[in-house]
Amino acid sequence: MSSIRSPRFAPLMVVMALACRGGGDAIDPHGKNPAMAASMAVAAAAPPSTSQLLARSTFSDPNDQNFDIKRITDGWHMQIKSKPAFDIAVQSINFPAGSASGWHTHPGPVFIQVVSGTMTFYQSDDPTCSPQVRTVGQGFLDLGEHPHIAVNETNAPAQNIVTYFAPPGSALKFMATQPPNCSF
Repeated sequence: MSSIRSPRFAPLMVVMALACRGGGDAIDPHGKNPAMAASMAVAAAAPPSTSQLLARSTFSDPNDQNFDIKRITDGWHMQIKSKPAFDIAVQSINFPAGSASGWHTHPGPVFIQVVSGTMTFYQSDDPTCSPQVRTVGQGFLDLGEHPHIAVNETNAPAQNIVTYFAPPGSALKFMATQPPNCSF
Protein backbone atom coordinates (compact mmCIF):
# COMPACT_ATOMS: atom_id res chain seq x y z
CA MET A 1 0.00 0.00 0.00
CA SER A 2 1.32 3.42 -0.86
CA SER A 3 -0.26 6.79 -0.22
CA ILE A 4 1.12 10.18 -1.22
CA ARG A 5 -0.11 13.44 0.17
CA SER A 6 1.78 16.67 -0.20
CA PRO A 7 3.68 19.21 1.86
CA ARG A 8 3.73 22.74 3.33
CA PHE A 9 6.24 23.82 5.98
CA ALA A 10 6.49 22.14 9.32
CA PRO A 11 8.59 19.45 10.85
CA LEU A 12 9.81 16.69 8.65
CA MET A 13 9.38 13.28 10.12
CA VAL A 14 11.03 10.19 8.83
CA VAL A 15 10.01 6.93 10.42
CA MET A 16 12.03 3.92 9.37
CA ALA A 17 13.15 0.58 10.61
CA LEU A 18 16.94 0.85 10.69
CA ALA A 19 19.75 -1.48 11.54
CA CYS A 20 23.34 -0.35 11.98
CA ARG A 21 26.42 -2.37 12.57
CA GLY A 22 28.91 -0.87 14.96
CA GLY A 23 32.56 -1.60 15.01
CA GLY A 24 36.05 -0.39 15.45
CA ASP A 25 38.23 0.18 18.43
CA ALA A 26 36.97 2.37 21.22
CA ILE A 27 38.87 5.64 21.51
CA ASP A 28 38.89 7.86 24.57
CA PRO A 29 37.65 11.31 23.48
CA HIS A 30 38.75 12.90 26.74
CA GLY A 31 42.45 12.90 25.95
CA LYS A 32 43.50 10.05 28.24
CA ASN A 33 44.40 7.93 25.22
CA PRO A 34 47.64 9.22 23.63
CA ALA A 35 46.58 7.86 20.22
CA MET A 36 43.40 9.94 20.42
CA ALA A 37 45.31 13.07 21.43
CA ALA A 38 47.68 12.54 18.51
CA SER A 39 44.72 11.94 16.20
CA MET A 40 43.06 15.19 17.26
CA ALA A 41 46.34 17.09 16.78
CA VAL A 42 46.56 15.66 13.25
CA ALA A 43 42.90 16.64 12.63
CA ALA A 44 43.67 20.22 13.64
CA ALA A 45 46.56 20.36 11.16
CA ALA A 46 44.89 18.28 8.41
CA PRO A 47 43.46 19.76 5.25
CA PRO A 48 39.73 20.41 5.56
CA SER A 49 37.10 18.08 4.18
CA THR A 50 35.78 18.96 0.74
CA SER A 51 32.26 18.45 -0.53
CA GLN A 52 30.32 18.43 -3.76
CA LEU A 53 26.55 18.81 -3.93
CA LEU A 54 25.40 16.11 -6.35
CA ALA A 55 21.68 16.92 -6.43
CA ARG A 56 18.95 18.79 -4.57
CA SER A 57 15.21 18.62 -5.28
CA THR A 58 12.02 19.82 -3.61
CA PHE A 59 9.26 17.28 -3.09
CA SER A 60 5.74 18.70 -2.86
CA ASP A 61 2.20 18.20 -4.08
CA PRO A 62 0.42 21.46 -5.00
CA ASN A 63 -2.96 19.79 -4.40
CA ASP A 64 -2.34 18.73 -0.80
CA GLN A 65 -0.05 20.29 1.83
CA ASN A 66 0.36 17.07 3.81
CA PHE A 67 3.05 14.81 2.39
CA ASP A 68 2.71 11.22 3.57
CA ILE A 69 4.35 8.27 1.84
CA LYS A 70 3.88 4.87 3.37
CA ARG A 71 5.14 1.53 2.13
CA ILE A 72 4.61 -1.83 3.80
CA THR A 73 6.09 -4.94 2.20
CA ASP A 74 6.10 -8.21 4.12
CA GLY A 75 7.74 -7.38 7.46
CA TRP A 76 9.29 -4.09 6.27
CA HIS A 77 7.62 -0.72 6.92
CA MET A 78 8.74 2.75 5.88
CA GLN A 79 6.96 6.08 6.21
CA ILE A 80 7.98 9.65 5.34
CA LYS A 81 5.79 12.53 6.47
CA SER A 82 6.28 16.22 5.96
CA LYS A 83 4.16 19.32 6.16
CA PRO A 84 4.43 21.00 3.74
CA ALA A 85 7.30 20.37 1.26
CA PHE A 86 10.82 19.13 1.84
CA ASP A 87 14.11 19.02 -0.01
CA ILE A 88 16.30 16.00 -0.48
CA ALA A 89 19.93 16.86 -1.13
CA VAL A 90 22.75 14.43 -1.85
CA GLN A 91 26.36 15.39 -1.26
CA SER A 92 29.72 13.65 -1.59
CA ILE A 93 32.15 14.59 1.20
CA ASN A 94 35.85 13.68 1.10
CA PHE A 95 37.80 13.56 4.37
CA PRO A 96 41.60 13.57 4.09
CA ALA A 97 43.45 11.58 6.75
CA GLY A 98 43.00 13.22 10.14
CA SER A 99 40.37 15.75 9.03
CA ALA A 100 37.06 16.59 10.68
CA SER A 101 33.77 18.27 9.77
CA GLY A 102 33.71 20.65 12.73
CA TRP A 103 30.86 20.61 15.23
CA HIS A 104 27.54 21.26 13.47
CA THR A 105 23.81 20.54 13.25
CA HIS A 106 21.31 20.08 10.41
CA PRO A 107 17.72 21.28 9.89
CA GLY A 108 16.48 17.70 9.47
CA PRO A 109 17.63 14.08 9.46
CA VAL A 110 20.79 13.13 7.59
CA PHE A 111 21.64 9.66 6.30
CA ILE A 112 25.40 9.15 6.00
CA GLN A 113 26.91 6.30 4.00
CA VAL A 114 30.62 5.55 4.37
CA VAL A 115 31.74 4.60 0.85
CA SER A 116 35.49 4.48 1.50
CA GLY A 117 37.69 4.55 4.57
CA THR A 118 36.61 4.73 8.19
CA MET A 119 34.72 7.55 9.90
CA THR A 120 34.12 8.25 13.59
CA PHE A 121 31.10 10.22 14.76
CA TYR A 122 30.66 11.96 18.12
CA GLN A 123 27.34 13.33 19.42
CA SER A 124 27.12 16.24 21.86
CA ASP A 125 24.09 14.72 23.60
CA ASP A 126 26.14 11.63 24.58
CA PRO A 127 27.41 12.40 28.12
CA THR A 128 30.54 10.28 27.55
CA CYS A 129 31.12 11.52 23.98
CA SER A 130 31.76 7.93 22.91
CA PRO A 131 33.03 7.26 19.39
CA GLN A 132 30.67 5.66 16.88
CA VAL A 133 32.90 4.10 14.22
CA ARG A 134 31.56 3.29 10.74
CA THR A 135 33.44 1.59 7.91
CA VAL A 136 32.73 1.01 4.20
CA GLY A 137 29.16 -0.13 3.64
CA GLN A 138 27.91 1.07 7.03
CA GLY A 139 25.57 3.95 7.61
CA PHE A 140 25.10 6.56 10.32
CA LEU A 141 21.80 8.33 10.97
CA ASP A 142 21.98 11.83 12.40
CA LEU A 143 18.63 13.35 13.35
CA GLY A 144 20.23 16.81 13.18
CA GLU A 145 18.90 17.89 16.57
CA HIS A 146 22.19 18.05 18.49
CA PRO A 147 25.67 19.18 17.49
CA HIS A 148 27.91 16.39 16.27
CA ILE A 149 31.22 15.96 14.48
CA ALA A 150 32.50 13.52 11.84
CA VAL A 151 36.21 12.72 12.14
CA ASN A 152 38.56 10.69 9.98
CA GLU A 153 40.87 9.39 12.71
CA THR A 154 42.86 7.23 10.31
CA ASN A 155 45.91 7.75 8.13
CA ALA A 156 43.91 7.11 4.94
CA PRO A 157 41.28 9.24 3.15
CA ALA A 158 37.56 8.54 3.59
CA GLN A 159 34.46 9.45 1.62
CA ASN A 160 30.83 9.76 2.66
CA ILE A 161 27.70 10.07 0.55
CA VAL A 162 25.26 12.14 2.59
CA THR A 163 21.50 12.44 2.04
CA TYR A 164 19.81 15.41 3.74
CA PHE A 165 16.09 15.91 4.40
CA ALA A 166 15.50 19.63 4.94
CA PRO A 167 12.90 22.40 4.62
CA PRO A 168 12.87 23.81 1.08
CA GLY A 169 15.80 26.15 0.43
CA SER A 170 17.24 25.75 3.93
CA ALA A 171 20.97 25.61 4.57
CA LEU A 172 22.04 22.00 5.01
CA LYS A 173 24.61 22.56 7.78
CA PHE A 174 24.86 24.99 10.69
CA MET A 175 28.18 25.28 12.53
CA ALA A 176 28.05 24.80 16.31
CA THR A 177 30.37 25.28 19.25
CA GLN A 178 32.26 22.43 20.80
CA PRO A 179 30.23 20.90 23.66
CA PRO A 180 31.84 20.78 27.13
CA ASN A 181 31.53 16.98 27.36
CA CYS A 182 33.74 16.45 24.28
CA SER A 183 37.26 17.67 24.97
CA PHE A 184 38.57 17.91 21.42
